[in-house]
Amino acid sequence: MSTPAPQKFEFQAEIAQLLDIVTHSLYTEKEIFVRELVSNASDALEKLRHTQLTEKDIYDDKAELEITITTDDKAKTITISDTGIGMTRAELVQNLGTIAHSGSKQFLKTLGESGSKNANLIGQFGVGFYSAFMVAKTVKVYSHSWRAAEPGHVWTSTGAGSYEIEEAPDARRGSKIVIELKDDCADYAQDWKMKEILERYSAFVSYPINLNGKRINTVQALWLRSKNEIKDEEYTEFYKFQAHAYDEPRLRLHFSADAPLSINALLFVPKENTEKLGFARTEPAVALYCRKVLIDPKPKLLLPEWLRFLKGVVDSEDLPLNISRETMQDKALIEKLNKVITKRFLKFLEDEAKNRADAYNEFYAEFGIFLKEGAAMDFTHKDQIVKLLRFESSLTEKGKTTSLADYVSRLGADQKEIYYLVGPNRAAIEAGPYLEGFKARNLEVLFCYEPVDEYVMSNVREFDGKKLTAADHADVKLADLPKPEGALSEDDTKKLTAWLKESLGERVADVKASDRLVDSPALALNADKFMTPQMRRMMKAMKKDGADEPLKVNLEINPRSAVMKRLFETHASSPEKAKLVAEQILDNALISAGLLDDATPMVARLYKLLESV
Repeated sequence: MSTPAPQKFEFQAEIAQLLDIVTHSLYTEKEIFVRELVSNASDALEKLRHTQLTEKDIYDDKAELEITITTDDKAKTITISDTGIGMTRAELVQNLGTIAHSGSKQFLKTLGESGSKNANLIGQFGVGFYSAFMVAKTVKVYSHSWRAAEPGHVWTSTGAGSYEIEEAPDARRGSKIVIELKDDCADYAQDWKMKEILERYSAFVSYPINLNGKRINTVQALWLRSKNEIKDEEYTEFYKFQAHAYDEPRLRLHFSADAPLSINALLFVPKENTEKLGFARTEPAVALYCRKVLIDPKPKLLLPEWLRFLKGVVDSEDLPLNISRETMQDKALIEKLNKVITKRFLKFLEDEAKNRADAYNEFYAEFGIFLKEGAAMDFTHKDQIVKLLRFESSLTEKGKTTSLADYVSRLGADQKEIYYLVGPNRAAIEAGPYLEGFKARNLEVLFCYEPVDEYVMSNVREFDGKKLTAADHADVKLADLPKPEGALSEDDTKKLTAWLKESLGERVADVKASDRLVDSPALALNADKFMTPQMRRMMKAMKKDGADEPLKVNLEINPRSAVMKRLFETHASSPEKAKLVAEQILDNALISAGLLDDATPMVARLYKLLESV
């Protein structure tokens, strides 16, 4: 009996329009066609697996459920086949010739009517399928339905407005798509190229994917498995594969949630902060999946910017994707995903800090800078983040840290502020004059060593109702201490401060006796409360307007200091020498405050003072 001649059909008008959109503007990357066709193949296999549960007479029932891909770089062809549900002649017309029908749509409708749900169906066959025409001269689809009584057929089209269908007696169960590539797309027929694309987009498809005889998807989608059945080595292997890493992860968070969204997430903190090592700014690296198919390897809106150090996977079957699966239609949903995942990760860090303090402190030493960035800039999660910040303080040992909550727990009943000092290191802060008054009054001061700390503190502003205040701020008022013996009298102190104000001229805004100095002769306080030393240095580095304006400071002196008592004696007997000493005292104070811009005049003055020794 002869095989019937091929029958020609015109594409439905909407399909012709869709083909034009797909070919010219829908997808940003042509390689997406591989992901779409593999996803469709996976759908077809899942449909057959479901059908096998209810039907007994399955055509070619011994065939393994798998996806096979072969490339031929000489013939410039790619063949993608599956042993799935397959299509009858009528289904080929419906699924590939009209947009109103879709294999997955129809299957989901049937499942919905039966009251069951299958979350593993990915795309809509008959939509992503047309992405093949971005790279194809000709597409042939050989298909045989699972129904034994139905013959096999081959569907052929160039995508130019029509297609043909004829019988294919030798077709196996499932579908085989043969793509003859356009000349400028011939690279896709290279084995290495196809392997690279499959590993990027389809590495976690449930069914085996074999490329030219080799299994591609050997790593499991761990995020969908129960934590209790996964070994540490499997987590490490997955982390190295997904993050392209060589180290072992420092921390991991594996969780699933059903409300308000269906989420399966597996997040890793790397061993090291590469930004700290001097590498470029870290790019987002938590990949977004929908039912194990990659949607975006580096989604910028999935997590807040300050969590860019995280690696891993987030999979949500609730994503309403546009037809290309490349961008999300609903930004509000992505924002909701962002909030849910961020809150879970912050809760995870809270538990780490509480139950594994040493491990948390090691994490913080490496990645704390990101939490500080979040505390300063992420208003939504600020309260959670601030609880996770850690600092050394005047009451902790070197290398030991404390939290703001612990600081508050040690406050006296009358203390309304949390004090901090910014400096390059602990030794510099402890050697400076600003800590003396606080230590004398047993007031704890947090030590901040990073340039960003001042910005963080000024943005956080308060914690648990206590204002965060720089201990070197001019407005700080400390309780009186008993006045020791040997200090300059109040009258002499007033004379000395008046003389200093006159001698130092425009370099100082005010000179007064200090209530915070114990041993040091003097300290300088920035007269401009809005222009801190760190901010001034930042503006100078950025060459901002105002950074080079003359600096004015408030000078506070210690009437108990031997230097000040000697200066008081000298200012009347040897005024020229006393003026040099006064200038040097001011410059010394400016150095301690980080406010001395030019040391050249100071060096010349020191030589003059040495001449008089």
